[in-house]
Amino acid sequence: MSHDPQTPEPGRGTPRESARARAERAVRQAMRVLADNLGTPAGPGTPLFDDVRSVWLRRLPYVVAFVFAVSLLPTTVRVLSNDYGMDGGLAGGLAIAQTVPLLLAVTRPLQAWWVIFAADAVCAAVLASLPTACERLWPWPATVIVGYLALMLALSLRERRRTLFAVWLTTGALSIAFEVVAPGNSDGSWVLMFVLSGVVLLVGATLRERGDTRRKLIEQETISEAERAQRTLLEERARIARELHDVVAHHMSVITVQADSAPYRIDGIPEAAQEEFATIAATARESLAEMRRLLGELRSADTERDGGPEKAPQPGLDELPKLVEGTVRAGVPVELTLPDEPVALEPAVDLSAYRIVQEALANVVRHAPGARTRVMVMQADSGATLTVYVANSLPPAPSEPLETSGTGHGLVGMRERVRLLGGSLRTGPLPGGGFHVIAQLPIMPPQLIVKDYYFA
Repeated sequence: MSHDPQTPEPGRGTPRESARARAERAVRQAMRVLADNLGTPAGPGTPLFDDVRSVWLRRLPYVVAFVFAVSLLPTTVRVLSNDYGMDGGLAGGLAIAQTVPLLLAVTRPLQAWWVIFAADAVCAAVLASLPTACERLWPWPATVIVGYLALMLALSLRERRRTLFAVWLTTGALSIAFEVVAPGNSDGSWVLMFVLSGVVLLVGATLRERGDTRRKLIEQETISEAERAQRTLLEERARIARELHDVVAHHMSVITVQADSAPYRIDGIPEAAQEEFATIAATARESLAEMRRLLGELRSADTERDGGPEKAPQPGLDELPKLVEGTVRAGVPVELTLPDEPVALEPAVDLSAYRIVQEALANVVRHAPGARTRVMVMQADSGATLTVYVANSLPPAPSEPLETSGTGHGLVGMRERVRLLGGSLRTGPLPGGGFHVIAQLPIMPPQLIVKDYYFA
């Protein structure tokens, strides 16, 4: 049986060609990835440190780049012309291409790298043709190494890890190529360049990623704080709505009873009026049922949390002496001043005044234990405004607060109560130390601004 020598044997020629094709394809793919990483900046040309608050830190990259460019430009010209014997014009042109782009590195470090890298490669090729190259650092003079490392720092603070790795590999590949082409001129400076550039890229990238992580944590904490404040506000509104529900439900029940019993209590009511009273009663019952349905979930949430429904009546100003007595037992001396004559208040106003005093005293116990406190409830001369004033002095002796941070419910709840009633609230530190809360709750539209009371 004859065998044609031109025909490749099965299992030999085809696998060899297939492996070669796969290798070529892998090389082409790697080159495309390398070119893509080296040609695509990480982001827009914003300056380094542009997102920091300090003006001096934002200007620092410009100052550093200017110092490097101004100091390296004349030094590079002198080294290339005097030490290596390069023509003065050529040395000046290469020095400008190697140093001036450092100013561009503040905003576009990858583009600056392309310019400086090309200039360094041309400079190394020119130096290889000079007789003094074998006596000096080659392929990278000392000035080239210093400028390149400064550029690596700018790159590491902006670009992705893949881009930094591609830059580092390209630097090493060019260095090895010069070593292969002119081994007699090389003195091993390319190893120093390769190692130091890798170290700078690694350290800079680590610092940048650490800063990015801290910035993201701060942003997340800010978002969480805003969400916490919003949740606190909603919780307080829900609690106030549950309390006002009892007040409104009482009035609606009274309306229903009066409308239903009117025909029996009053003789001679026309039939049309009786139908009108029946309509009023039905509307009141429907409104009451709707309100209870809307607030049912809120009430059930409290029931599950507290272990049972709320059965105690809502407190008012009559309960303030008992509240102050409990605060005094907690170690806070409190002076209470109430109106000489009982004040006829709407249930919502009565409840809100009590809750404001309760929250203010609770804050004193938590944050200023032992501080002398004054509570004053006054009615304006016109009878239109009820003023609630709570102020505490500094604690008698330096002491740590029982709580260094709170939920934020106290002041938020006060503001919501006052806002729902159409009143006003002022809070803040006292001039001599301490804190005060002044709430004006309208019995009628407010017409009085209360003077501040301060401790002597």
